[in-house]
Amino acid sequence: MKRLESQEDYLEKILQISQKKESVHAIDIAREMNFSKPSVSIAMNKLKELGYIEINDKGDISLTDSGKEIAQKTLEKHIVLTRMLMYLGVDEETASEDACRMEHDISDTTWVLIKKHWDEHK
Repeated sequence: MKRLESQEDYLEKILQISQKKESVHAIDIAREMNFSKPSVSIAMNKLKELGYIEINDKGDISLTDSGKEIAQKTLEKHIVLTRMLMYLGVDEETASEDACRMEHDISDTTWVLIKKHWDEHK
């Protein structure tokens, strides 16, 4: 099943926030992504239903193993693609925006080869 781009973005953002804060709440995600809290709540319910996150009684959001795997892969793609584009001369903001779009559509085969090339030549 193909995940939606927005699901990957949410999982990536949860991972990023969890690296800075002890606990992640829907309001943190809403602020970071500039989305409304109701929109984030709907998305969190869907991610929970899919088994990518868990939400405890206090509203703390945590990634499941499968959610963390997706988030880490998405974040890695974002970082590497951003750096590659900046290496080519693209400004950081544009590189990050372009990488965000690219990270969701690139095939696993192409990604593995890009990552291998980058690791060997950076």
